[in-house]
Amino acid sequence: MALVLCETDDGVATVTLNHPEVRNAVSLEMNRELDAVFDELEDDESVGAVVLTGAPPAFSAGANLDELLASDDPSSLSSIYAGFLRVASSPLPTVAAVNGAAVGAGMNFALACDVILAGRSAMFESRFLQIAIHPGGGHTWRLQDICDRQTAMAMVVFGERLDGALAAEIGLAWKCVDDDALLDEARRMARRPTRAPRELTKAMKKTIIDMGAITDSAAAVAREVDPQVWSMKQPEFKERVAALKEAISKSSS
Repeated sequence: MALVLCETDDGVATVTLNHPEVRNAVSLEMNRELDAVFDELEDDESVGAVVLTGAPPAFSAGANLDELLASDDPSSLSSIYAGFLRVASSPLPTVAAVNGAAVGAGMNFALACDVILAGRSAMFESRFLQIAIHPGGGHTWRLQDICDRQTAMAMVVFGERLDGALAAEIGLAWKCVDDDALLDEARRMARRPTRAPRELTKAMKKTIIDMGAITDSAAAVAREVDPQVWSMKQPEFKERVAALKEAISKSSS
């Protein structure tokens, strides 16, 4: 059985963590399959964005515990991190459609995506405290980067869990939607960047990520100017501006 499924429609790839019998627990084999899937998607010029979800009833319930127990050194732990770090490193825009539990390493998969959409049944839980293990894989950094230090403290040190509605309220998720609308909403959102030039959306994503290391306005302006000039020299920009000007002219006549 494939542990990672992938289907593509209208420029959007839907990647599904597919081991529902163990609530899509993160395993080394799943990570290997996910790496291969993302390699293929990034090589496919027809794919402009990715939706990541889990086969019901969960998004991902965390790391495979047997493999985790056997991974007590940095090298072996890096193999457990490899799946969500592969998602995080993808230049393609990514949307996590969180259906059900996203726990520990499984929550890291959601945090690795550019945008998180939560279903009503979503449940976000760090759970490192509960099993007496220190967080790993950049969990505290990603959580604090998306939300704030207080949220990271509440979830990691105090063991708080969030449902989909609360996740959206505090900014961990972009929005919370009904479960039966979750995938459609995620695909609708992911479809928008596929309508733009692929290299442009990749450049936009890289710029936003790079801005995390920039601390002043002048450096931010300097970081954006080269890719903005590049985009203005592309034929798509000139074509779209011409179409916009024509539409404005028609509406005002």
